[in-house]
Amino acid sequence: ALLGPPAGIPSGVFNVVTASRERAAEVGEVLSTSPLIRKLSFTGSTAVGKLLMAQSASTVKRVSLELGGCAPLIVFADADVDIAVRESVAGKFRNSGQTCVCPNRFLVHESVHDEFIDKLVAAVKELKVGHGLCEETTCGPLINKDGLNKVQAHVE
Repeated sequence: ALLGPPAGIPSGVFNVVTASRERAAEVGEVLSTSPLIRKLSFTGSTAVGKLLMAQSASTVKRVSLELGGCAPLIVFADADVDIAVRESVAGKFRNSGQTCVCPNRFLVHESVHDEFIDKLVAAVKELKVGHGLCEETTCGPLINKDGLNKVQAHVE
């Protein structure tokens, strides 16, 4: 929100509201039901998005939702496999895989499948997992214990 005025957006037009986990539902309800707020944008879980959309209906508020899902990355038969691998690693491991736009599944044409997998495995092996402030680190920590548990469940 601080970058709005220098970019030409008048103060107060764009606002960011944060809340503790304990008060998030309360804050979300106030924002979604207030007649003073004309637009609500939310990035998060589908369950919370449904709730905010239902609450926003009472004021016929415009709502933009970026909800959890199964974002696919598709590699077609005529793809440049090197570029596909480079972009797959950049997309999947951006912010240690903790963004709403990270691919959650890969759909790879059978004609390039083996080449893609071999190159993807090699590229992932080059990632340096470590402390987020170390210059050589390319994949930093997960956000919390829940994030770690989710990744461990995927691996197992």
